[in-house]
This record gives sequence, structure tokens and C-alpha cells, in this order.
Amino acid sequence: MKRAKSCGLITLGCARLSLSTIGLVLPVLPTVPLYLATLFCFARGSNRLHRWFQKTSLHRKHLEPFVRTKALTLRNKLAVMTSLTLFMGTGCFMMQGLLAAQLVLAAVWAFHIWYFTVRIKTLAANR
Repeated sequence: MKRAKSCGLITLGCARLSLSTIGLVLPVLPTVPLYLATLFCFARGSNRLHRWFQKTSLHRKHLEPFVRTKALTLRNKLAVMTSLTLFMGTGCFMMQGLLAAQLVLAAVWAFHIWYFTVRIKTLAANR
């Protein structure tokens, strides 16, 4: 059972790593949250993969500052919130006629916007 859980987490981590890497090119994918999810999956699924991922330039560039300071630059915050808004807006549009689901999605969106605005500190941009 433990091996199946580890394999599942590693597979999920690889999928999230792929999506977040694509997000470097396509601004509609939220890179930082997906990298955080990758880190979580690798940390729970395999110590070896977790250590490997921490050594990658992707981790050092996008996650290490957040993990270390619990803060993001304004540009990264805006990128995450814009991606989130586009995804949630698409979801709401696709759920036409399902008012309860749209309201839940809107509440989740509002919480995320509040959280990124109020709870995550903003770092000065490195020049």
C-alpha cells in the first residue's frame, strides 16, 4: 500500500512538473503553485526525487524564495492571480446552468485572491 501511494505521488508530481514547466512558456498556467505542488508530491513520494527537484534551476528560481521567505514578487503574485482568474473564469463559463457550482467556484476564487493579496508578503523585484 505504501509503495502504491509513493508511485501515485511521484506520478502526480511528474504531471505537475510537466504542467508547470509548460507554464513557463504559456502565461495562463500558474507556475509557482504547480511547482509547490510538485515539491509536495516529490517530498511525500520519494526523498531522492525531492532532493533532485530542490537542486534544479526551476526550484531555485521559482520556489526557493517563496519557501525561504513565504513571499512572492508583485510580478509573480500578479501572474498567479491572473492565471487563477482565467482558469476559474473558464470553469464558471463551462458550468452555465449550475449556479451552486458557480458560486462555490467564485468563493474559492475570492479566497485565493484575498490570500495572495493579504496573506502572502510582497518582495521587492530583483533587478
